[in-house]
Parts: sequence; C-alpha cells; structure tokens
Amino acid sequence: MRHFVLTSLTFALSVISVCLLPATPLPADDADGVAAELVFPLHAQHNHAPGIVECPNGDLLVSWYRGSGERRADDVAVYGARLKQGEREWSEAFLMADHPQFPDCNTCMMIDSQERLWLFWPIILANSWESCLTRLKVSSDYQGDGPPVWDRQDTIFLKPDDFGDEATQLLDQLLKDSKITPSAEQQAKLDRLRAQLKDKLLQRLGWQPRCKPTVLPSGRILLPLYSDTYSFGLMAISDDEGENWYASDPLMGFGSIQPAVLRKDDGTLVAYMRENGPQDKIRVCESPDDGISWGPVGVIDLPNPGSGLDAVRLRNGHWVLIYNDSARGRNSLAVSVSDDEGETWKWTRHLEQHEHGSYHYPAIIQGRDGTIHAVYSYFVEGGKSMKHAAFPEAWVRGE
Repeated sequence: MRHFVLTSLTFALSVISVCLLPATPLPADDADGVAAELVFPLHAQHNHAPGIVECPNGDLLVSWYRGSGERRADDVAVYGARLKQGEREWSEAFLMADHPQFPDCNTCMMIDSQERLWLFWPIILANSWESCLTRLKVSSDYQGDGPPVWDRQDTIFLKPDDFGDEATQLLDQLLKDSKITPSAEQQAKLDRLRAQLKDKLLQRLGWQPRCKPTVLPSGRILLPLYSDTYSFGLMAISDDEGENWYASDPLMGFGSIQPAVLRKDDGTLVAYMRENGPQDKIRVCESPDDGISWGPVGVIDLPNPGSGLDAVRLRNGHWVLIYNDSARGRNSLAVSVSDDEGETWKWTRHLEQHEHGSYHYPAIIQGRDGTIHAVYSYFVEGGKSMKHAAFPEAWVRGE
C-alpha cells in the first residue's frame, strides 16, 4: 500500500490528550443519477451512527441510535426504519434494542449466508466508552412491517492476547524516534496510557463496533471494533457463523479507530480507519492472514477530520470509500472510487458540500441491482436525521 507513513510521537500524544421538513436536495450539478431523502423528519434528539442492509425481498433496513446524548445519556436506544422496495418514503421509526437505564450506541448490521439479520451495537455500562460491551441480535423474521422478531441476543466477550508489552514498546520507540521531550502534562498522560495498556480489564472491555462486518470467502466473519481507551482497532472473529467469537491482534495505530475492511484479489485485507489524531489523513493497515494479525498503521493521501468512514467492494472489483474529505469539519461528504484496489482513488463526487451542517458517520453497501446505497447522520439547524442516498457507480465516475 502506497503512501504509508509511520505514526509519530505527536500522534501518540494527541491520542492521550421535531418539525417535518423535506429532504435537502443535492446540488443541481450533482442531482442526476442520485436519489436522496431523509429517513425521518428532523428530530430534536441526538440521532446518530447508522447501519444499513438490503433485505432478501429488496427492502432497505436502516439502524441508528437516538436519545438525549451519547454515552452519558441513559435514555439512548437503537431504532430502525424500513424502505420497501420501489417506494420513496420510509416507515415510522421503530425500536430495535434498548437496555433501560443504559445507553445503547453505534450500530451496524449484516445479512448472513442463511439470510439472517444481525444487529451489532455497544451497551455502555458506566457512561464511559471504556466500559462498553458489544451486543448482538439475530433475526430470521425481519421482512414484515415493524421491527424484527429476534431469535437470539448475546454479548461478544473478547479476551485478546496480552498486548501490553508490545504496545508499550511501540510507544517507547515512537518517543525515541521523535526526539521530542514531552511536557509535564504530556508525560503524565503517557504514564497513564502505559498503565492502561497493561490493565487486563481495560484490554477486554471497551471494544465497540462502527462499520459493518466483512465476510471472507472461507465464511469467516470479521466484525471491526475499536477502543477509545487506546485509540486503536481490533477484529472480533467468528469461524462458525457467529456462534463464537475471538479477538485478532490489535491494529495498533495509537490514533486509528473504526476500521472498514476490504479484501484484495490476492487475499490481503485492507482496513481504512478514522483519523483520531493530528495527521488529518485516513489511516490504513493490512492483514496477510485473514484478519488474525495486522501490520503497521499508516496513512493514505485522503483527508479525514476525525470522522467515521465506510467502504465497500463492488461486484466488479472496484472499491468505494465514503468519508468527510476535509481536514476540519464534517460539512463535506465525499464518495471516491478506486479501480486498482486502493492504490489510487481516481474519481470523487460529493453527496453533501455546504457551508453549514454536519453530514457524517456514513454506512455504505451495494444492492443486488448494482445501486450503491449510503446512509449517514444528517445534522442541520432545526434538528437531526439520517439521510439515505442511492446512486450508481457511474455517477461517481462522471459517466
């Protein structure tokens, strides 16, 4: 992968440190080939972090969380809505998951090889990201009106191999290579991070989802997770269709979170990640062994302002990346296409590009008819919603 840049000390230090309104139209020069609408009218509460799947019957199902805030608001729950095939108006929002008196946050979904629906999200135990556990629900009855009928609920418990020594050595090497003397405040944060890296409880708690799972040709499921405790990622892996899960080695980027995983033709896995530090670039990491181990974390030459992204491999082999394409702010949402497995991103178009507002945390899939579907958090004056956009690859390529 070109443009790899190893993490600097600066990077490591920064880590520690309801009215009804119509959908906002896309810019006139971008409207051809794109259909877009709000999933629900602008809403007064916090609505954020969607997932999306296409059901076997052609319906679209979207998930997100809603409440008075995020991890510190105990009324946060997971909601969903359905767009029936051929229609333009989404159903009323319905409850998907709720642990009363605990926040339920980031969502993602998948349809498995048995056509079962899976919902993943974290429950926040002590109003801090470090205290979360990832939950799952599975349904075989989800294509009718209203919420899915759940067959199974479970918690993903992970016991990663102790990575404290390896992570501490990497941190110390970054200190040595940088030749920067930390301030007293920075040194205190570094000392705290070193202690956290060796804390077994913190190694096993705090892993939460954001981007959808990737299913490999072998049937292995990779559920990308990340930790705000350490600001790096990890994969929950299942080799038995989701019955049991175990942890990969971490994607040890000290400032790279929320991985989205794509697979090259040669089997190499590539994870694109949100930038959680000062480099202002999308982070990247590769795995040669189906997600068990991951190489050094670097960057690609695309901007990121500390905002979630997502990616999908199209059936023709092209890769699509959706992200906020600026170093600051989330008011510009771009879609880029690569025809060489991420070596270059030759085509880019914008779903949103405005002076104000926030259009972020996208999820993206390709439907069976080839249409690309994106859903993202839509924050503007007057409230918050999810917005859905459907478009062909040719629109991004300007064809």
